Amino acid sequence: METALWIGQILLAALGLSGLFKATAPIPTLREKLGAWVDDFPPIGVRLIGWSEVAAMFALILPPLLDVATILTPLAATGLALMMVGAAIVHLRHKEAKSVPVNVVLFAVAVFVAWGRFGPYAF
Repeated sequence: METALWIGQILLAALGLSGLFKATAPIPTLREKLGAWVDDFPPIGVRLIGWSEVAAMFALILPPLLDVATILTPLAATGLALMMVGAAIVHLRHKEAKSVPVNVVLFAVAVFVAWGRFGPYAF
């Protein structure tokens, strides 16, 4: 189970790379690559979404590796689960249903990691 949780954490941490893109790319580039949902948020909102994903990337991996503030790992997973619910809603509002399965899978992985790290497999 420990291996499965680490795989989940690494998969979710990879989401941080897309967060880095959201945090740094020009808004027109984001609109072109990610879709019209970018227009639903002010530029600072898009940047905050991106930086939140980057922060979660570090919180999923570094605390357990350094054995410091390990509570951040399940908290980050919980935050990402909530972000995936919001992302699915935004995609559905834009009739981008093909993007929702990715949100559902990432939601499930985030819930799994949060459950494991808050519960029986906490650090």
